[in-house]
Parts: sequence; C-alpha cells; structure tokens
Amino acid sequence: MASSQVAPSPRKPAAGPPTTIGQGTPVTGVPDWVRTVDLPENLGIPGGRNVGIEAFGPGGTDVDVLLFLDDDGLLAHTDTAELVRQAFTADPRLGIISFRIADPETGVTQRRHVPRLRSADPMRSSRVTTFLGGANAVRTKVFAEVGGLPDEFFYAHEETDLAWRALDADWMIDYRSDMVLLHPTTAPSRHASYHFNVARNRVWLARRNLPAPLVPVYLGVWLLLTLARRPSLSALKAWLGGFRAGWATPCGPRRPMRWRTVWRLTRLGRPPVV
Repeated sequence: MASSQVAPSPRKPAAGPPTTIGQGTPVTGVPDWVRTVDLPENLGIPGGRNVGIEAFGPGGTDVDVLLFLDDDGLLAHTDTAELVRQAFTADPRLGIISFRIADPETGVTQRRHVPRLRSADPMRSSRVTTFLGGANAVRTKVFAEVGGLPDEFFYAHEETDLAWRALDADWMIDYRSDMVLLHPTTAPSRHASYHFNVARNRVWLARRNLPAPLVPVYLGVWLLLTLARRPSLSALKAWLGGFRAGWATPCGPRRPMRWRTVWRLTRLGRPPVV
C-alpha cells in the first residue's frame, strides 16, 4: 500500500525533495528527484503520513508547510504551491488548508469531499472544522504544538482528530475550492474495514477530544444517523462491532477541548455533536 506524497513548502526548497512512502511494498516508477521511504509493514494512513512528516526533520520543522497528496491524485493547476504560500503568509493563524477534490473525467466534487455540513456548493471557499486527508497543506508549527496524526486510528477520522486539536490551540482551517486535486471518484466503503474503522474511530475521537457531557450526545447522534441510512446487515454488524471496540480498547491520551472551542466549532457551522 502506498501512502500519500508529502512535499515541502516552496519557501524552503533546499530542505528536501517530495517524498513518497511505501507501506509494506517498495515504491517504484517515480522520478529520481523524488525521495522514497519503504516501510516493512503497512502502518495505516496516519502512521505513514507521520513517517513522511519526520522525513522533513522532527515534526517537519525543516520546512514551514507540508503538502499531503494522495498518490493516485494529480494537482489540476501549476500554481497551487504558490497559492498555499500566499494563504499562509496572509493569515498567521491559518494552520491547515483543505483542497477541493474533483473527478478528472467529470470535474464533479463529491459532497463527502466538502468538509462542512452545507456542502451543496463545492465552489464556495470557507472556514471549516476539518479537512481532507488526501489533499491538504499543514503549517508545521501545528504539528509542533499539537502533535501529529493519531497512529492508532489506521484509517478514518484521523484528520478530524488533528483538526479539533488544532482548533483548540487557536489555529484556523480553510477549505479552498481553487486548490484542486484531480482524483477518480471512489466509494470509501471499498476498504474492507471501512464500517468497523469508522465506528471505532468515531468513539475514539469523542473519547479523546470532547468534554464529557458531549461524548454520549455526539455518539448517540451518529448511532441514529447510521441507522437512518439503513446499511446492509453485514455493514451494520461491522459498524456495531467497531462501536463496541471503540469503548473496549485504548484510544490514546484524552485531552478534552475547551468549551470556547465547542462554541467556535458551532459558530463555524458544525457543533461537535454531529
């Protein structure tokens, strides 16, 4: 499994080349100027990306900004890195930028790829409360302040975990429709462990980050939403198994966000109960 490509900010080009992580398989077919890191096993999406971060110094601190791009995606425009540089320069409290993902054949952006509740218009840029893991840019000061992605999640909701910690540290997140990654339209359920991981990691997300009174509210809402979507019996069994595992297994350190962060999330249009 190949993980995302990780590229440095153009501000410090001498810090190192773009890096591709191979998880349990060697990386082949890349240009000589691309650095590769071959891992003996698949560490999952957050684990692989954390390795990519460290390739640019401890916590990525050899550079100012890191771009994360799915290895089967292609940037639609040649000025994306410059737009990223301008955005971070203009707003010192901007910590993360989420790119728009569009199908290369149709140009369509799936609703799930717009990281806000009001997702009908993917061409509208806005402040948001989370970001897309396969197409984003992160200021490395965010990693230095709040830590990296949660390795134990393996897949699903690791971006929201980082986003909530960043927001709690007073960083902001932007969704930018003019920064586009072309990526074939896919269904997240293509992953065999999708339903299990989504449920388990949602419980972990709540246990790690939410004030105690909001944990049962958040998880109760998502239980009802899952049932309302009428999943297949096999999908529901996997989801319930993951939900139980989320309570029965360690989730990492608990650092509940401040109530002022709850209010900030609410003002941004997504209170942490849905």
